[in-house]
Amino acid sequence: MQFVRLVVGGFILQCILYICIMLYSRSVRREKLEDRWDAEPVEGLTREVYVSQGMVKYENGLRRRLILLVFVIPPIIVGTIIYFIN
Repeated sequence: MQFVRLVVGGFILQCILYICIMLYSRSVRREKLEDRWDAEPVEGLTREVYVSQGMVKYENGLRRRLILLVFVIPPIIVGTIIYFIN
């Protein structure tokens, strides 16, 4: 029963951590796109369109997928610790 509690609690903590990291990363990326637009506007695009296109590229990019490692690395570490202790 303790193992189930550890797995469920760990998963909930990982979900909270993932959401926090994802929201922070998105806000930083949006701010960089807005700053880039302010420094050098692109002709033919409004600021909102430029930022939304940049966010679409971000959503399909590697950085967003790397954040998913929040669900992979901690279980590997905990599993390794449990294996070596036992």
